[in-house]
Formats: sequence, structure tokens, C-alpha cells
Amino acid sequence: MERRTLLQAMALSVPLFAMGFSVSVRAADTIKVGIMHSLSGTMAISETPLKEVALMTIDQINARGGVLGKKLEPVVVDPASNWPLFAEKARQLLSQDKVAAVFGCWTSVSRKSVLPVFEELNGLLFYPVQYEGEEMSPNVFYTGAAPNQQAIPAVEYLMSEDGGGARRFFLLGTDYVYPRTTNKILRAFLHAKGVQDNDIREVYTPFGYSDYQTIVANIKKFAAGGNTAVISTINGDSNVPFYKELTNQGVKATDVPVIAFSVGEEELRGIDTRPLVGNLAAWNYFESLDNPTNKKFVADWKAYARSHKLPNADTVVTNDPMEATYVGIHLWAQAVEKAGTTDVDKVRAAMAGQSFPAPSGFTLTMDATNHHLHKPVMIGEIESNGQFNPVWESEQPVRAQPWSPWLPGNKQKGDTPVKAASAQ
Repeated sequence: MERRTLLQAMALSVPLFAMGFSVSVRAADTIKVGIMHSLSGTMAISETPLKEVALMTIDQINARGGVLGKKLEPVVVDPASNWPLFAEKARQLLSQDKVAAVFGCWTSVSRKSVLPVFEELNGLLFYPVQYEGEEMSPNVFYTGAAPNQQAIPAVEYLMSEDGGGARRFFLLGTDYVYPRTTNKILRAFLHAKGVQDNDIREVYTPFGYSDYQTIVANIKKFAAGGNTAVISTINGDSNVPFYKELTNQGVKATDVPVIAFSVGEEELRGIDTRPLVGNLAAWNYFESLDNPTNKKFVADWKAYARSHKLPNADTVVTNDPMEATYVGIHLWAQAVEKAGTTDVDKVRAAMAGQSFPAPSGFTLTMDATNHHLHKPVMIGEIESNGQFNPVWESEQPVRAQPWSPWLPGNKQKGDTPVKAASAQ
């Protein structure tokens, strides 16, 4: 009778184990992290490599024992370049998948879409792309550049003797918050430098725009006024037809230099860059940087691409937002180890002052108050092989100014994100 009772108890325990206990054990053995990037639509050209480098970084951390003795488990979602869908996917990751942190977004409109979700649910977003500033959140760590770490130094370079002494500026961007706000800041900066409105032209195109024939013709007409530079905040796959049209109409960097804030090695990969030699980009990292940390980063990425059979694996490249993704994941992992937990409030506190030796060749530090990385500023010229030749860089990492001092009222704004309320 005792044996029969024992067998019955064992039989009853089997479905409970299969339905619940095995899942809880697996969940306890891993830490879920969200990867939220557009893998389809107009932004896929830029965001897909960020997803892949995030997975590579997670694999490397797991190979070294994971975090807190647990393996990281990536949960990948595709918001498909659909800005409202970003908010839905963010809510899914935080509420259903219960991820400890999310690494993702590219455009500022996607970040603005998810921001209320992260603040409502007290999640952590690591945002890896340069942006327009004018924002600080306790729920976001910004590992890309603020305007004073990219846009302002870029224009200062263009106006310098080394940069060609530009005095007229054609501001060309995709029509959304990042280009418009960045250009608002640049217009105020240029006014302070004595540039008049009739020497500034602003033009915006929709996401996915491809017919740049008229716009490039207008750039040529505007440039007839002399000493003109184009500042491009075009995002996504529209960069390819824009640069091709520059070539078609014979616009050379020696006559009208273009400096881009959202064009890196990945966007140039599908373009014949020989006619574009001498055009510029402003970033905080280039693949061509010659230092041991970067050589390993590039070699690891190329090996990962081959082993995972990524498309065109033999020609993959690294770029600035990929480095920012890589650095951000490592900083988060360090903060979790320091906190001894994935609890958002404790990890947030542990992030202050975290530093990491980055492929840029600099040790990057997360600011203790404003949630932005201190980053070096670099300007590079396009080379015929699609890489960038660095022609200028800051001597040391620059502290971010989230609130641009060139906009009225910002000098009085504080530098510390408001304290987050823990999710109920």
C-alpha cells in the first residue's frame, strides 16, 4: 500500500515538473536580455548589424562564464522600421519576456516611441546611436554621441582651415526629430559664428526616399555661392541613392564636401566609394583605427560573421553604433556584477562611473549623473575601399552635454536624470 501511494505521488509529480518546474529551473539559470532592432524596412541596412554584434557580444560574455554565474539569453524582436511597433515590442520584452535590459533602437523617433514604456515599467534601455540630445531619462543609458560629441565639432572642423573654411551650409536630412533638432542646434551655432540665414539651406526627405536628382542639382546651385559644405543627417537606406546621385552629377568632395552623421562603413558597403573619396563622416569610432583592442574587435566580428554564415560574410565591416552596442552590453554586465543582481534600481546605481577599454582606443566612462558616455570625437575621410581615414580626433573623451547650450533656456537645465519610480 505504501509503494502504491508512492507511485501515485510520483505519477502526479510528472506533469507538474513538465509544466512548471523545468521552466522555472531554466529561467533561473539564465538572464534574459532584449535585442530590439529593425531587421526589415528602411532601417534594416543600419540596424541588422547591431543585432548581430549584440549576439556576438553575448556569446563572448557567456563563453567567459556569463553574468552572476548565469548565461545571458537574448530575446530578439523586429519592430520592422515601424515606430509604433517599437513601443509594442518594448512592452512585450519587459512585461512578457521579463528581460533584465534592452539593447536597441536607432532612430530618435523609435527611441521616443519606447521611452514612455521603459519609464512606466521601470526598464533599462541602452541606446547606441548618436542623437539630437534634449533628453535625459533615468531609464535610458545613451552610449552614442550627443551633439557636442559629434555635430558641433564636425561643423567647427568644416569652418576651420583644415576643413576647407566652409561659410555656407546645406543641411540635408530625413524628416524626423533627430535631423530637425540637430539642425536647429546647428543653425543657432552657425548664427553665433556669424553665418547668416541666407547662407543656410534646410531640406528634408521622407524615410526610404530615393529620388535625389533635383536635390543634388539644388545643392550645386547653392554651392555656386562659394565655400559650401553639405551636412547630411539622412538615415537608413536613403543614403545609397543620395551618394550615387552625387556621383552621377559629378559633385566632388574637393568642390562641395559632404559630412555625414549617420553614414558609416556599413552604409558604404554597397556603394562604389571611389568617386566619394574625400567626403567626410563624424563619429566616435572607425573600423580603420590602428590599436590592439580594435584589431581584436574587428577580427572577432569577421570570425563571427563567417562562423554564423551571415550574408556577405567575407566583406562585413564594423562601425560606430556597433562599437557603442558592444561597449553598452559590457558596461551593463559589469554593473550587474557590481550590484550582485539584475534589479533595475540597483543596476542603475551601479552604472555610475563604469568604464570599459573600447575599440576606439579610449577607455570610455559612463557619466555618474547624466547617463551618457564620455566619448572621443573623430572625423574621417571616405577612402576608395569604403573605409575612413581619420583626419582629426579629440585628444581625450568629451563629456556629453545632453541639453545643448546653443538652444535658449538650456543653460539653466540640470544635468541629472530625474529619479525613476520602481515598477509596481
